Amino acid sequence: MGIFGVVLLFIAGIFLLNIITSVWAYRDSIRKGNSKEFALIVLIGTLFFPIVGLIVYLIIRNN
Repeated sequence: MGIFGVVLLFIAGIFLLNIITSVWAYRDSIRKGNSKEFALIVLIGTLFFPIVGLIVYLIIRNN
């Protein structure tokens, strides 16, 4: 498992973390009483823009 294996494992970990945080944001949005459409927008936003989407969601989730 050379450097290629380590890099591949790192990329897979980042991808898995992105999916986990996106699902968490979706479920949290529904649990807070938001509509399913809003939760779906949150899910898509955090999937395609992981860092920015999560930061924006964390800022607006308490409103």
